[in-house]
Amino acid sequence: MKKLNMMIVATGIVLFFNACASKKAIVDTQTVATPTTGTTTTSKATQTQNASAAFVKKVADTQVYAKNVVSDLSFNVKMGSKDITVPGSLHMRRNEVIRLQLFIPLLGTEVARLEFTPSGVLIIDRMHKEYIEGDYTQLDFLKKNGLNFYSLQALFWNQLLVPGETSVTDKDLTRFEVGSGLQNVKLENGNMTYNWTTQPQTGQIVMTNVAYASAKNGASSLLWQYSDFKPMGTKYFPARQEFQFSTTATKQMKTVKVVLSMDDPKDKADWDAKTTVSSRYKKVEAADVLGKLLNF
Repeated sequence: MKKLNMMIVATGIVLFFNACASKKAIVDTQTVATPTTGTTTTSKATQTQNASAAFVKKVADTQVYAKNVVSDLSFNVKMGSKDITVPGSLHMRRNEVIRLQLFIPLLGTEVARLEFTPSGVLIIDRMHKEYIEGDYTQLDFLKKNGLNFYSLQALFWNQLLVPGETSVTDKDLTRFEVGSGLQNVKLENGNMTYNWTTQPQTGQIVMTNVAYASAKNGASSLLWQYSDFKPMGTKYFPARQEFQFSTTATKQMKTVKVVLSMDDPKDKADWDAKTTVSSRYKKVEAADVLGKLLNF
């Protein structure tokens, strides 16, 4: 595959993860050896730590229980002089697939499909009968930083993530830091910093900010905003998601903004999670497919 700077839509979604070896939780052992004069301070620190862990748990518990999320939507992408809006659909099945389909306005014919699975990425150009397919290690930045499908899934599903893990478990709660106002949750991992802004009363995530800084690879940032929450079972799912990705890794500043405005997300299971590419389609480089898609 070509380098990431040519992956217009895919870049805006995937070029920001770092799933290096997980940072171990830091345990303060000094209080064990310290004389009893530090008991009060230790008690307050423990209370603060417990309150933080409880809030992180509250945020983690806001995620929907649904196995599937399906919705028609309006898809808008902006990059440089490009500003494209088309109808589309989103099909997600937890731990299996994230599929975004784009259609020709009025006609309703599928023009493109972008699909993520635990094993890799698939981009199909229906108009030119071409496709890209490969695993995450074929993308240079992602190979170096160990991106996995589950980090991307967490962003689409409006939930916390731990780089390199398939989900956030109770034992992971101490990895997160919580701001004094119980509104911001933070996780640092290598060159990456993850910040989640929440509604303090409910713990619902309303924004995720991911920042990457490297002397060699430049700086990249992702701002993912959530709104228009709609009930899904006993939880709420954001029907509007806006994410903006900026990077200097391409030597010149590049910015991609994508807006997904969903009509009515539902938990529907009557669809096939596997896409089979027709033998009539030609496998090509990323730049070939995405260059043509942005001119349809």
